[in-house]
Amino acid sequence: MVERVESGREAFVWSVGALLLAAGDALAARFGSVAVRGEISGLTRAASGHCYFALKDSDGSGALLRCVMFRRVASMLDFVPRDGMQLELRGRIGVFEARGELQVVAESLRPLGAGSLYEQFLRLRARLEAEGWFDAARKRAVVPLPRCVAVVTSPAAAALHDVVTALRRRAAHVRVVVVPSAVQGGDAPAQLVAALQRAGGCGADTVLLVRGGGSLEDLWAFNDERVVQAVVRCGVPVVCGVGHESDVTLADLAADLRAPTPTAAAELAAADRGELLLALGRRAPMLQRAARRPLDRAAQRLDGLALRLGPAAAAVVALGERLRATASRLRAAAPLELQRRTTRCAHLWHRLLQAANRCTDTAVAHQQALQRRLQALDPRQVLQRGYVWVEDGDAKPVVSARLLRPGQRVRAVWADGSAHAEVLDVRPAEDSP
Repeated sequence: MVERVESGREAFVWSVGALLLAAGDALAARFGSVAVRGEISGLTRAASGHCYFALKDSDGSGALLRCVMFRRVASMLDFVPRDGMQLELRGRIGVFEARGELQVVAESLRPLGAGSLYEQFLRLRARLEAEGWFDAARKRAVVPLPRCVAVVTSPAAAALHDVVTALRRRAAHVRVVVVPSAVQGGDAPAQLVAALQRAGGCGADTVLLVRGGGSLEDLWAFNDERVVQAVVRCGVPVVCGVGHESDVTLADLAADLRAPTPTAAAELAAADRGELLLALGRRAPMLQRAARRPLDRAAQRLDGLALRLGPAAAAVVALGERLRATASRLRAAAPLELQRRTTRCAHLWHRLLQAANRCTDTAVAHQQALQRRLQALDPRQVLQRGYVWVEDGDAKPVVSARLLRPGQRVRAVWADGSAHAEVLDVRPAEDSP
């Protein structure tokens, strides 16, 4: 690939692919097979069986080396590589032409132990587990038919789209409340804690804590003790779907329910409306039969009672006829009886008035007779005939001459007046006792 330049001199001008191929050959010739020690980060296993990951130094430096391990080599491993693991890799260094990246094609792996970040993860996990934060007895059951679901994630994350899509497909009637928060970086733990607190008080039945996959460093916010404590203390059940199925965080272990992916978290949080309708449709005949059975039994019982009540029903009909006849007779006899009783009442009233008048006349005559007798006994009537009433000084009548004494003062009362007198001489009758 030679071109002539304007200066007139011939020079090699590389195409991109040729330069990368030459660089790869130079690296292979210079280094050949290399051995490198580092900590696994961002491990992914493709459907083809190939593994892609990066190696980094455990001292926290930013150096990062891309690595690939093909299926043949991966199938011969006697351990399962995972993020945070310290290992020694032997392989061939070269250039990945499709992206122009330096990479190592692994030919063997030998574990050396867990990396510093993974060791921190294990220590924190052991401590929180000993404190009972991951106990199954503490975890709450997720509401099977929620009316509202709160999603705690980054608004820009693909996980939010996956969750909303799954909920719209499975349960479009469920209200979705997005509580935004960072899911990666130094500010993520504090924002996740605040978002979980808001989600627990927004009226949701379930909280979904989700984000996509990533390396151990990318998911480290979900291993923060503050976030784990917020998951435990959330007021409603929490479903955690962080990363891929192989990713495990402390928030997953503390959540009331762990989902392998964000989409799976949405599927676990809300039952499929179509499946519920199908199940209801399958049970509808059984429910109809169950509702019809007591009605059938009641109808049979009613028929039996009707058979038993046949004679009684005939008697009731006869009594009804008699009752109607009696009612008709009563309606005809009522005016005559009323007239008869009215006439009798008028006759009795006339007799009562006559009796009352006779009683009144008798009482008046008796009163007049008593009045005449009283007048005849009146002392004033006697005095008018010339008699005198004599009484002593105490106004007591003197009814016998023997009660008087010479010199005694008395009072003599006539019909037309009275006079005081003094007794000069007392002469009782000779024949008086």
